Amino acid sequence: MRHFFGVAFFSVFSMAAQLPTIPLQPAGSSTFHPGSEHDATTAKDNLVAGKPVVRLTNISDPTLTFYPAPPDKSSGTTVIVFPGGGYRVLALDLEGSEICQWLNSIGINAALVKYRVPPAPDAARYSAPLMDAQHALAAVRTHASEWRVDPARIGVIGFSAGGHLAALLSNSDPHPAFALLIYPAYLTPDSDLTTLAPEITLSPQTPPTFLVQTEDDGIHVENSLVYYAALKKLKIPAEMHLFASGGHGYGLRQTSEPVTQWPKLAETWLRRRGLVTRP
Repeated sequence: MRHFFGVAFFSVFSMAAQLPTIPLQPAGSSTFHPGSEHDATTAKDNLVAGKPVVRLTNISDPTLTFYPAPPDKSSGTTVIVFPGGGYRVLALDLEGSEICQWLNSIGINAALVKYRVPPAPDAARYSAPLMDAQHALAAVRTHASEWRVDPARIGVIGFSAGGHLAALLSNSDPHPAFALLIYPAYLTPDSDLTTLAPEITLSPQTPPTFLVQTEDDGIHVENSLVYYAALKKLKIPAEMHLFASGGHGYGLRQTSEPVTQWPKLAETWLRRRGLVTRP
């Protein structure tokens, strides 16, 4: 079984090695973790849709890997992808490379961010990841001409903790043009599920947002509810899909749960915003 996880881990990185990958911090500047970067998945970890998940941890050197859409169908739109993992690990295939491949299939470029986790003991769990996310957005804009990216159509998608990170970036300056938050975590504090987390402050410049979550999500459906209400209050275009069941951490792998049809809903949202066709 361990060998099977190793094969999955190798396949993710052999694919990434063939794609443009750039560092998000200067070489040798990061001493974030004493241990080596590795897949923390064990045989005891749950499978998702019958398949294992890469859970990368001890990431000291953040990177961005660019997945170009096929030239004959590329819209020029690009989505920066933030996997989740509780700011402890990154579900690098389930919520990373597999998402990039889906985006490519609908004519959208993808940029996968391997951000730093877990956090330093004396730092907020999101502080280093947010810095990496900001550098990732700047990097995509810097390479826009080389990668045939429309700089006005760069968005983000995030899952779980990656959804929190995408929301933070959406409310930073500069910010992406649109956001998709899939079962986002930490948008509300555990102590009060009726308010936004203090580090998240929406403004009229917060971009249009698409949200998906389930009522039985152990991370709390209020993460989406409260964020959506805040968007609505500011009259920011938003679309939210809530499902009765499905839990958390399904990525886009198909199961019998209706929530796993969310990629079709997201594609429709993107198409209606003109992001899947050439400008």
